[in-house]
Amino acid sequence: MLQRSHRFVPIFLQLLTIGYLLGLSSCSPSKKIRSQNIQQVIDTAKSYRGTPYRYGGTTRSGMDCSALVYLSFRSVGVTLPRTTEDQSKIGKNVPKGKLAKGDVVFFATGNRRRKVTHAGIVTQTGRGNVQFIHASTSLGVTEDNVFSNYWSGRFIRARRIF
Repeated sequence: MLQRSHRFVPIFLQLLTIGYLLGLSSCSPSKKIRSQNIQQVIDTAKSYRGTPYRYGGTTRSGMDCSALVYLSFRSVGVTLPRTTEDQSKIGKNVPKGKLAKGDVVFFATGNRRRKVTHAGIVTQTGRGNVQFIHASTSLGVTEDNVFSNYWSGRFIRARRIF
Protein backbone atom coordinates (compact mmCIF):
# COMPACT_ATOMS: atom_id res chain seq x y z
CA MET A 1 0.00 0.00 0.00
CA LEU A 2 2.78 2.39 0.89
CA GLN A 3 4.62 1.73 -2.40
CA ARG A 4 1.54 2.59 -4.45
CA SER A 5 1.18 6.01 -2.82
CA HIS A 6 4.85 6.75 -3.54
CA ARG A 7 4.28 5.98 -7.20
CA PHE A 8 1.09 8.07 -7.23
CA VAL A 9 2.78 11.23 -5.92
CA PRO A 10 5.32 11.62 -8.79
CA ILE A 11 2.61 10.95 -11.41
CA PHE A 12 0.29 13.40 -9.68
CA LEU A 13 3.05 16.03 -9.58
CA GLN A 14 3.83 15.46 -13.25
CA LEU A 15 0.17 15.88 -14.19
CA LEU A 16 -0.11 18.95 -12.01
CA THR A 17 3.01 20.46 -13.62
CA ILE A 18 1.72 19.71 -17.13
CA GLY A 19 -1.63 21.28 -16.27
CA TYR A 20 0.09 24.36 -14.86
CA LEU A 21 2.31 24.74 -17.94
CA LEU A 22 -0.66 24.33 -20.27
CA GLY A 23 -2.50 26.96 -18.29
CA LEU A 24 0.40 29.38 -18.63
CA SER A 25 0.81 28.78 -22.32
CA SER A 26 -2.89 29.29 -22.96
CA CYS A 27 -2.68 32.90 -21.72
CA SER A 28 -0.47 33.97 -24.59
CA PRO A 29 -2.69 32.71 -27.42
CA SER A 30 -5.80 34.23 -25.82
CA LYS A 31 -4.06 37.62 -25.52
CA LYS A 32 -2.98 37.31 -29.14
CA ILE A 33 -6.52 36.45 -30.25
CA ARG A 34 -7.91 39.37 -28.21
CA SER A 35 -5.38 41.71 -29.81
CA GLN A 36 -6.21 40.40 -33.30
CA ASN A 37 -9.93 40.84 -32.65
CA ILE A 38 -9.43 44.41 -31.45
CA GLN A 39 -7.36 45.21 -34.53
CA GLN A 40 -10.01 43.63 -36.79
CA VAL A 41 -12.72 45.77 -35.14
CA ILE A 42 -10.62 48.91 -35.70
CA ASP A 43 -9.73 47.96 -39.28
CA THR A 44 -13.39 47.32 -40.07
CA ALA A 45 -14.41 50.67 -38.56
CA LYS A 46 -11.66 52.45 -40.53
CA SER A 47 -12.86 50.80 -43.74
CA TYR A 48 -16.02 52.92 -43.37
CA ARG A 49 -14.08 56.24 -43.32
CA GLY A 50 -15.81 58.82 -45.42
CA THR A 51 -19.19 57.05 -45.28
CA PRO A 52 -21.82 59.77 -44.89
CA TYR A 53 -23.94 60.03 -41.77
CA ARG A 54 -27.49 58.75 -42.03
CA TYR A 55 -29.67 58.35 -38.94
CA GLY A 56 -30.66 54.67 -38.73
CA GLY A 57 -28.40 53.80 -41.67
CA THR A 58 -26.36 50.61 -41.65
CA THR A 59 -24.62 50.57 -45.04
CA ARG A 60 -21.73 52.25 -46.84
CA SER A 61 -24.21 54.62 -48.44
CA GLY A 62 -24.94 56.02 -44.96
CA MET A 63 -24.76 55.00 -41.31
CA ASP A 64 -25.11 56.35 -37.81
CA CYS A 65 -22.67 55.98 -34.92
CA SER A 66 -24.29 52.91 -33.36
CA ALA A 67 -24.27 51.11 -36.72
CA LEU A 68 -20.52 51.75 -37.03
CA VAL A 69 -19.95 50.19 -33.60
CA TYR A 70 -22.40 47.35 -34.29
CA LEU A 71 -20.91 46.41 -37.68
CA SER A 72 -17.30 46.71 -36.52
CA PHE A 73 -17.78 44.30 -33.62
CA ARG A 74 -19.92 41.99 -35.73
CA SER A 75 -16.85 41.52 -37.98
CA VAL A 76 -15.32 39.40 -35.19
CA GLY A 77 -18.53 37.60 -34.25
CA VAL A 78 -19.57 39.87 -31.38
CA THR A 79 -23.22 40.90 -31.63
CA LEU A 80 -23.93 44.13 -29.80
CA PRO A 81 -27.29 45.84 -29.44
CA ARG A 82 -28.16 48.19 -32.29
CA THR A 83 -28.75 51.39 -30.28
CA THR A 84 -26.14 53.57 -28.61
CA GLU A 85 -28.02 53.58 -25.29
CA ASP A 86 -28.15 49.76 -25.19
CA GLN A 87 -24.52 49.43 -26.35
CA SER A 88 -23.46 51.64 -23.44
CA LYS A 89 -24.60 48.94 -21.00
CA ILE A 90 -22.48 46.10 -22.45
CA GLY A 91 -18.98 45.17 -21.28
CA LYS A 92 -16.82 46.42 -18.44
CA ASN A 93 -16.75 50.06 -17.37
CA VAL A 94 -13.45 51.82 -18.17
CA PRO A 95 -12.29 55.12 -16.63
CA LYS A 96 -11.47 57.88 -19.13
CA GLY A 97 -7.81 57.80 -18.06
CA LYS A 98 -7.48 54.05 -18.79
CA LEU A 99 -8.84 53.94 -22.34
CA ALA A 100 -7.33 51.35 -24.68
CA LYS A 101 -7.67 50.45 -28.34
CA GLY A 102 -11.02 48.81 -29.02
CA ASP A 103 -12.86 50.42 -26.10
CA VAL A 104 -16.22 51.94 -26.97
CA VAL A 105 -16.66 55.55 -25.86
CA PHE A 106 -20.03 57.19 -25.24
CA PHE A 107 -21.02 60.84 -25.26
CA ALA A 108 -23.99 63.10 -24.59
CA THR A 109 -24.33 65.35 -27.62
CA GLY A 110 -27.97 66.32 -27.17
CA ASN A 111 -29.75 68.70 -24.81
CA ARG A 112 -29.80 66.18 -21.94
CA ARG A 113 -26.32 66.29 -20.45
CA ARG A 114 -26.23 62.75 -19.03
CA LYS A 115 -28.13 60.85 -21.76
CA VAL A 116 -25.91 58.77 -24.04
CA THR A 117 -26.53 59.83 -27.65
CA HIS A 118 -23.25 59.15 -29.45
CA ALA A 119 -20.63 56.38 -29.63
CA GLY A 120 -17.26 55.60 -31.18
CA ILE A 121 -14.38 53.12 -30.98
CA VAL A 122 -10.92 53.98 -29.63
CA THR A 123 -8.38 53.48 -32.42
CA GLN A 124 -5.18 54.84 -30.86
CA THR A 125 -3.94 55.91 -27.45
CA GLY A 126 -1.17 58.21 -26.33
CA ARG A 127 -0.55 60.96 -23.78
CA GLY A 128 -3.52 63.27 -23.98
CA ASN A 129 -4.32 61.96 -27.43
CA VAL A 130 -6.92 59.19 -27.55
CA GLN A 131 -8.28 58.90 -31.07
CA PHE A 132 -11.69 57.39 -31.69
CA ILE A 133 -13.62 56.67 -34.87
CA HIS A 134 -17.29 57.59 -35.08
CA ALA A 135 -20.02 58.63 -37.48
CA SER A 136 -20.25 62.41 -37.24
CA THR A 137 -23.47 64.06 -38.39
CA SER A 138 -21.47 66.70 -40.28
CA LEU A 139 -18.38 64.78 -41.48
CA GLY A 140 -19.56 61.16 -41.75
CA VAL A 141 -17.23 58.46 -40.44
CA THR A 142 -14.15 60.23 -39.13
CA GLU A 143 -11.63 60.21 -36.26
CA ASP A 144 -11.30 62.70 -33.41
CA ASN A 145 -9.52 63.09 -30.08
CA VAL A 146 -11.54 62.11 -26.96
CA PHE A 147 -9.66 64.87 -25.08
CA SER A 148 -10.50 67.67 -27.53
CA ASN A 149 -12.47 70.57 -26.06
CA TYR A 150 -15.67 69.44 -27.75
CA TRP A 151 -15.60 65.70 -26.93
CA SER A 152 -14.01 65.87 -23.48
CA GLY A 153 -16.89 67.89 -22.07
CA ARG A 154 -19.45 65.50 -23.53
CA PHE A 155 -17.80 62.22 -22.44
CA ILE A 156 -20.17 60.03 -20.41
CA ARG A 157 -18.53 56.60 -20.15
CA ALA A 158 -16.43 53.95 -21.88
CA ARG A 159 -16.93 50.20 -22.03
CA ARG A 160 -14.48 47.39 -22.77
CA ILE A 161 -16.13 44.64 -24.77
CA PHE A 162 -13.13 42.24 -24.95
